[in-house]
Amino acid sequence: MDTATLLSFLALDLLLVCVPGADWAYTISAGLRGRSVGAAVGGLVTGYALHTALAAAGLAVLVAGSPALLTVLTVVGAGYLVRLGWGVLRRPGTPGADGGAAGESGARAFRRGAAISGLNPKGLLLYLSVLPQFLVTGDGARLPVPAQTVALGLLHMACCAVVYLSVGLAARAVLGARPSAARAVVRTSGAAMLGIGAFLLVQRLATL
Repeated sequence: MDTATLLSFLALDLLLVCVPGADWAYTISAGLRGRSVGAAVGGLVTGYALHTALAAAGLAVLVAGSPALLTVLTVVGAGYLVRLGWGVLRRPGTPGADGGAAGESGARAFRRGAAISGLNPKGLLLYLSVLPQFLVTGDGARLPVPAQTVALGLLHMACCAVVYLSVGLAARAVLGARPSAARAVVRTSGAAMLGIGAFLLVQRLATL
């Protein structure tokens, strides 16, 4: 795996990560509702570490090849997004309104982030459809395929960390002094999580 391949993957991965989705919605919500942006992003990255481990072990292909298992994963992940989004809509709060101790708030944000990305079937499909295109096999391979998978997975995790931290901190900086605007954005983020969860659920069930 040469530098050109890594740069090509990095460019495409950054483009995909910069497209708003459930991760963006959760990061913005976490940034505006408490002091837990770092923990929330750490959780999201940990979820992708799980996907990286599955892909490196060859288990991602097994999951993708099992319609029943993929359906269960989708239903659980979509249901969690809907539940979390509905909770945000019910109690949008304002920056710092969660009021709990920093450790408790951070631990909760971390767990939620890990669940969102770890249960997201779109993350699994990213590792199945995009990442394999950049793997070098055969005589030209300098590293075993599992090691290449881990390297690209770590690069993806780094992209997520940088982009999501920037999004969460920027949202807090811009909207932190504007409670009404912050609540509106948090509600939008909650609606996005709810809508994405419902879409994933309907999309998967329609293929059965």
